[in-house]
Amino acid sequence: MIAGRRHEVLEEAAADLGDGCTWVAGDIRGGEGARAIISAALERHGRLDLLVNNAGGQYLAPAEGITAKGWAAVQRLNVGGTLAMCEAAHELAMGRDGGTIVNVTVSPHHGMPAMAHTGAARAAVEAIGSELAVRWAADGVSVVSLALGRFATESLRKYPEEIWRRAAETVPLQRLGDVREYGWLVALLATGLGRSFSGSTVTLDGALDNWYGVWPPVDLVSDGRVPTEARVRSEADSPRTA
Repeated sequence: MIAGRRHEVLEEAAADLGDGCTWVAGDIRGGEGARAIISAALERHGRLDLLVNNAGGQYLAPAEGITAKGWAAVQRLNVGGTLAMCEAAHELAMGRDGGTIVNVTVSPHHGMPAMAHTGAARAAVEAIGSELAVRWAADGVSVVSLALGRFATESLRKYPEEIWRRAAETVPLQRLGDVREYGWLVALLATGLGRSFSGSTVTLDGALDNWYGVWPPVDLVSDGRVPTEARVRSEADSPRTA
C-alpha cells in the first residue's frame, strides 16, 4: 500500500504498480494522519510487516537564506512526519506482531551545500532511528536508516539540467543511482536478514559519502604528475659501499 497527500498522484502510481497495489491519501505531519494511514493498511491487509518512510521535502537555498518558516516546514515533514509514522506503526501494529521500519535519509553525511535544512533533518531521523531500534527491540521491531545518494528520480529532474548533470559527476561511479537499486535494498531489508541491520544506517550512494571530489584535482596536476613532498636524503638512505 502506498500513501501520500495527493489523490491523483497516488491513483496514477498505483495503476502503474498493478492490481496488487492499493493507496491511501493522508498527511503524516500530524499524529492523526499517520494513524489513519496505518489503520487503513491494517483494515485492508490485516497486518503490517514493513513500513518505508520516504516522504520528505526541501528546496535549494544557502544556509543564511533559509527562513525560520522554511526551516520549520522541512523539520515538520522530514522529522516530525517520520516519527509520527514510526510511533503509529508501533502502537497499532508492530508493537504486538513485530516488523521492520526503514527510514530513508540522505548521503553525503559530511555536508550538503544549499541543503543545510534537509541535512540536519535527515541526521535527526538517523538519531531517532537508532534510539527507537533499542527501545522497540524487545517487541521484535527493527528500525533501519537508509541513506540514499544521488538517484535519477523525477524529483531530481525538476531541478535545472546543470544540477542533475553535475550531480552525476560528483559520484565516484560517475552516474546517478537507479531506483531499482534502491528497491533491491529495501527488499533485502524486508527479509529476516534485514533485521540484523536494526539500529544502523545503510548507505547506498556509489561511494559518495567518503569521496570529496576528483583525484587528483585537475589544477594540481603538472606534466601528468601530482606534486609530492620533497624528501631529504639522509645518510641512512645513501647506498653503502664496501
